Amino acid sequence: MTGVGENVEHTPLEVLLRRFSERRQPLALDHPLGQLMRALRAEQLDQLPLPGHGHTLQRWQTLARIAGCDLALAKLYEGHTDALAILAECAAAPLAGDAIWGVWAAEPPDARVHIIARDGDHVRLSGRKAWCSGALQIDRALITAWGDDQHPQLVAIDLAHPSQRIQANNWQAVGMAATASADVEFEDSPGIVVGQPGQYLSRPGFWHGGGGIAACWYGGAEALAEYLRAHCGKPRPEPHADAHLGAVDAALCGACATLRECAAWIDRHPSDDAGFIVQRSRAQVEQAVDCVIGHVGRALGATPFCRNPHFARLIADLPVYLRQSHAERDLANLGQQLAQMPAGAWHLS
Repeated sequence: MTGVGENVEHTPLEVLLRRFSERRQPLALDHPLGQLMRALRAEQLDQLPLPGHGHTLQRWQTLARIAGCDLALAKLYEGHTDALAILAECAAAPLAGDAIWGVWAAEPPDARVHIIARDGDHVRLSGRKAWCSGALQIDRALITAWGDDQHPQLVAIDLAHPSQRIQANNWQAVGMAATASADVEFEDSPGIVVGQPGQYLSRPGFWHGGGGIAACWYGGAEALAEYLRAHCGKPRPEPHADAHLGAVDAALCGACATLRECAAWIDRHPSDDAGFIVQRSRAQVEQAVDCVIGHVGRALGATPFCRNPHFARLIADLPVYLRQSHAERDLANLGQQLAQMPAGAWHLS
């Protein structure tokens, strides 16, 4: 029994509970994930239509299909295919080779890579890059690094080089655990510049890729919704489940329509800034996915969470993947842009 004035945080119970709650999760690589990525590459099933070339919707349909299978796979596949599109857009397609690629462009304030030497297109790198999805499963990556001009420069790196150290111990995710998003330390490490300083963010394809991520979110939600649709197709009446299915249908139909519209806009305006329409589409898809997660879970109960491996992975992974959005910050950015536009943005035309 705790005495008067005793610090509750230091009681034997609290000490034991804190130690248990803070225990670290060991890293467990999903080797079949890497094997499937290599099989997709070997069969050239990573050769998607480039965004903005007339078949953007077809590209996004494939991303959604991959996501409906497995969201960790989608994370690596989307990153790889985005890297191939970036290399093509920056006139560097020959660098692709037969490697599995990633794109690592996160820039938290405590993790930045610097260009410390340059000889033509060849550079030396120093620093730390965070949020490196698939670092233990892929071969090469496009990363953002910083030179004296204070603009992010895309640099292609080979993960086999011994000057780089992969630190995966901080990856404690349960959802999306299989992506093993590590930190990578660079110490006088070699790289090859891709494109011009600042081009990663300024090129039209930056937002095209952002739409592809929304297609992955959509694909995961669609796969979850199919479990509810199948459940409601059983002969016994269950009106509450039917109501959940109706809500899911309304959400997904709206998200599907906005993705189709966004893809068509990109194909009509391949060189224009797609930032507004992609941000609007991502916001609508995010809201739809949140709706699906809630309704499917309440309708189906605990059984598929606990006994269906595909459903269990999807329902654990999707909320984590969805946090690649910046939530209200993205909505505020969208609203600020809309406020500067003339009236009539929502006219039915």
